[in-house]
Amino acid sequence: MSATQAASDDVLLARIAGGDRLAMQVLYGRHHVRVFRFGLRLVRDEQVAEDLISEVFLDVWRQAGKFEGRSAVSTWLLAITRFKALSVLRRRKDAELEDEAANAIEDTADDPEVATQKKDKGEALRKCLTGLSQDHREIVDLVYYHEKSVEEVAEIVGIPENTVKTRLFYARKKLAELLKAAGVERGWP
Repeated sequence: MSATQAASDDVLLARIAGGDRLAMQVLYGRHHVRVFRFGLRLVRDEQVAEDLISEVFLDVWRQAGKFEGRSAVSTWLLAITRFKALSVLRRRKDAELEDEAANAIEDTADDPEVATQKKDKGEALRKCLTGLSQDHREIVDLVYYHEKSVEEVAEIVGIPENTVKTRLFYARKKLAELLKAAGVERGWP
């Protein structure tokens, strides 16, 4: 994100605080995809992620005047999204446990489509990412997919910067092990 866009996000937020609907539409248009993708990676359900977008931007509309500007607007949006997603996950913990038990049942038969997908490194990487813990996956997602700095990730997640660095180190190490186990060599074709 450019410095100009970050500054204009701050201006948009100030206008939203004053009740400017057009400013809200512009902010929504600029950030809704990022919020959706981040929410989807956390909750793993498209409908729930769509609901998160609505809740996040409703909060922005209501709380715009309380934004203190200590971080980028995009960082603030992702922090709100994370909080909302974790609340949803806490509410559906039982259903998630049932899904985890069902996913733990090993399917030994590979059809041709699955065999082809296993050769695709991008698919293998996405698959291996699900093998990381929630904490590690969240850090990797924010750093690599949302291009957030260690400082911004620490603010979004609410942990010290050194903890972010440590989690990122172990996440990379675990991901390398998972990729190696999946037969994926380092580097891209």
